[in-house]
Amino acid sequence: MYILQNALKNVARNRGRNVLMGAIIFAIIATTVVTLIINNTTSGIIDDYRNRFGSQVKISVDVEAWRASGAQAAGFPQITPQQSIDFANSAFIKEYIMQIMIGVASENLKGKDEGGGGNRLPSGDDEMIMSQFYLTNLFFDFENGLRGIEDGRMVEGNNECMVSKEFADINSLSVNDTVRLFASLHNADGTSRRKVQYDLTVVGIYFDYTDEYPGVVQMPTANRRNEILTTTDTIFGPVREGESGMSVTTTYFLKNPSMVVDFEAEVREKGLSEFLRVETDEKGYNSIVGPVEGLKSISITFMVIVLVLGAVILMLLSSIAIRERKYEIGVLRAMGLKKGKVALGLWLEMAAITCVCLCIGLVIGKLIAQPVSDMLLAGQIEAANLAGAGFPAGTIASTDGSSLLANSLSTLDTLDVSLGMNTILQIIGIALLLASIAGLAAISKITKYEPIKILMERN
Repeated sequence: MYILQNALKNVARNRGRNVLMGAIIFAIIATTVVTLIINNTTSGIIDDYRNRFGSQVKISVDVEAWRASGAQAAGFPQITPQQSIDFANSAFIKEYIMQIMIGVASENLKGKDEGGGGNRLPSGDDEMIMSQFYLTNLFFDFENGLRGIEDGRMVEGNNECMVSKEFADINSLSVNDTVRLFASLHNADGTSRRKVQYDLTVVGIYFDYTDEYPGVVQMPTANRRNEILTTTDTIFGPVREGESGMSVTTTYFLKNPSMVVDFEAEVREKGLSEFLRVETDEKGYNSIVGPVEGLKSISITFMVIVLVLGAVILMLLSSIAIRERKYEIGVLRAMGLKKGKVALGLWLEMAAITCVCLCIGLVIGKLIAQPVSDMLLAGQIEAANLAGAGFPAGTIASTDGSSLLANSLSTLDTLDVSLGMNTILQIIGIALLLASIAGLAAISKITKYEPIKILMERN
């Protein structure tokens, strides 16, 4: 108890020296708080995105290999709808997303901005049908509020559909009406075609706030008001094995990112073309998370520099302080205090100063962490843009047959930092380490001093 009381009194007695020591410790702790908050927050974000991008797998065309093979005459390599389903039936797949669009035409319907009546359908089953509009399973705009129910309900079963209010008004359609649509399907090599028919019941009419023409092409088939929404099973209903003729974009999500090699081997066995490759979105990951990784690297480097320089300065100040307190140490030793207890008293002094600085440093560090993070992240984003990295936002959509869940993976232009318990424990550990380092310098000096010699030098 005497050692603790004496240590606390010494903190008050040596105010000038301790204020200087405390200022340095405070600066180190505040800087460490900011860097650790940024580091731990960015680590969590990076791990989250790594898992999401690492487990997200797409199958795309290897254009260079396709051109080098001279296989252009056989047509662009594609995945048939049946293959998309077969690939999804894998033990490695947690879930999959299938976005489908098929061009359709009608004998008595016309689309918005389409002049005259509906296109005349060819009489033969093996003739190409000119598309008027698209039949699709894309419901994600209902999730983000760009579309909503005007009349009726959402699609719940097969052979049901929804149309836009504009499309319904042009064709005098209402809920419970039936529409007949036709589409062309072709075999794998495109040598034969087959006309298929869809008889769908209109169960809902939706209002639409999306851009009518999201792309460059402005023609009735590209007008989103002309989209007819239905289920995946309805679109696939008349499709035979090996047939194609629709746009099918499938994104697979693996149970674990490390399974991508095994998954590729499996789909190759199931007939995936050599000109199609299985890949994760590494470019998207790098473009979105790159600035955050740069921010993490900066914060770690800065923290290491501050800690090393701070520890050196504290050791120097402690050594100077011990020389000034040589007589005090000699008196304590002459009174019978052992070297270990004297060293403990000096460490308690440093620990008391550190605790005060820790409390203030946590508060100040938390307050300045967000603006510092914003400033550094803005610099990293600007550097990435100048390097031409770009930040293409991706959209993940999930279909359950009647609805599509959209989850936007947008660019990280802000970083919300927070002070968690894990960060607090790390900072406490670093603060105690600083106190110990400073105390170590003092202890090394104490072992060299003999009390009699010290008192004699004083006299």
